[in-house]
Amino acid sequence: MHMENFAPLMFAGLVIIMLIGFPVAFSLAALGLFCGFFAIEMGWFPANFMANLPLNVFGILANETLLAIPFFTLMGAVLEKCGLAEDMLDSMGQLFGPVRGGLGYSVIIVGFVLGAITGTVAGQVIAMAMISLPIMMRYGYDMRYSTGVLAASGTITQLVPPSLVLIVMADQLGTDVGNMYKGAWGPSILQVLIFAAYTFLIGRLWPHKVPGLPPSARTLHGWALWGKCLRGIIPSALLIFAVLGSMGGLPFMDHAIATPTEAGAMGAVGALLLALFTRRLNWPMLWEAMQGTMRLTAMVVFILIGSRVFSLVFQGVDGAVWVEHMLSNLPGGQIGFLLAVNVFVFFLAFFLDFFEIAFIILPLLGPVAHKLGIDMVWFGVLLCVNMQTSFMHPPFGFALFYLRGIADTLFKTGKLPRKVESNDIYMGSIPWVALQLLLVVIVIFFPQTVTVFLKKEKVVDVDSITLEVPAETMEPSGSAPNNDNPFGDLPTPPLEPPTESDSPGAPATATQ
Repeated sequence: MHMENFAPLMFAGLVIIMLIGFPVAFSLAALGLFCGFFAIEMGWFPANFMANLPLNVFGILANETLLAIPFFTLMGAVLEKCGLAEDMLDSMGQLFGPVRGGLGYSVIIVGFVLGAITGTVAGQVIAMAMISLPIMMRYGYDMRYSTGVLAASGTITQLVPPSLVLIVMADQLGTDVGNMYKGAWGPSILQVLIFAAYTFLIGRLWPHKVPGLPPSARTLHGWALWGKCLRGIIPSALLIFAVLGSMGGLPFMDHAIATPTEAGAMGAVGALLLALFTRRLNWPMLWEAMQGTMRLTAMVVFILIGSRVFSLVFQGVDGAVWVEHMLSNLPGGQIGFLLAVNVFVFFLAFFLDFFEIAFIILPLLGPVAHKLGIDMVWFGVLLCVNMQTSFMHPPFGFALFYLRGIADTLFKTGKLPRKVESNDIYMGSIPWVALQLLLVVIVIFFPQTVTVFLKKEKVVDVDSITLEVPAETMEPSGSAPNNDNPFGDLPTPPLEPPTESDSPGAPATATQ
């Protein structure tokens, strides 16, 4: 066997081992070590090449950018368990209740706001389904629309800053986290508008599927209603804006006063203070938030270590050269590369989590995209938009699993009048997956959706630069002395005609 043929076999083995269902981190590490020992036995690289592995692992643990993940996770967990979701959904539901599809609009808007607060799909889908699903069923909302909007609105959290996925992508692509956040604002807002437009279309074409709430269901009116809405949104929004603003992650901000890690730490402290002021901070809630943070952080670190073992061996057998040669020769240039990559990531998301894709696949795609002249911030946001669909793919979407579990729990406790069928959940997700793919196409063909909030780099045309010597610096012989010269007037040597040795074709002569 030749080394040129081993990289494709390693990648095929990666796909196969992912389908087995064993934990990804340990599967990657085992596959990488096995292939590494085999490569050493075949003489493709020396045994001391594997001595780089401990250095790579310590490099992961010393990465300060990844230290922001537990801070942002703790901030989201604390805010999620403060009851903000319940307050916002209740007030927004009554605010938009009289409108056709009003509950759908409220779920979409609250999903966007909670996406900037919690940062976890599981908590967001569960919290919104517990509150909104019984109300939607009670007032005759179409079941497939109800399950679809709840699952899709929960996945917005992966794109809305301060998303954990964007931190990981910025680290893997070697770009700034603040720029990645600013680039994600455009697609995030556009995603909300697309979801709202679909809800409006449903209300116009099939109004019986998304009816308005009757007056008896609206208990708050006037300033009492607006006050409850603002009390649920303003404190958390101020905290998020302070965190993102300190790291330069808001539109039209070009300077940062804190690193992502420092901003995450400030956000975690701010979330604890907010929970304290709302009198919802207690030890059971804090313990549960810390446990969730510990699980997610440990999962991310172990997946990153396993992927680093695999990628080290893959690089050693020239796997990066194989990937670059395969992807850079696709027809269509940048557009062909982007279409192929997005189709590949879309189908890969049927089986892998977004963290796994970011750690395993992104290091292989990033160098090729950079060589093709693709902006790394735009490329990262584009893949983040695509990977949202990993939570919505039937039958393996995690958001659908979360919705299935909470729907069964609500039915068993008597909060739902009838059981939610799996067919309604899966079929209801398909239109929303199509809307997410529509956003992918828009971002590909309209990069301004990402770059509109980024700082424009000044491009200097070298060919247009001219150098002119001011006339006053060319002093003729015998002119007045230059008083600005601190060394005084130096004598000017007389001009002599060139000798033979000074002619262009003559050899140089040494002088003593």
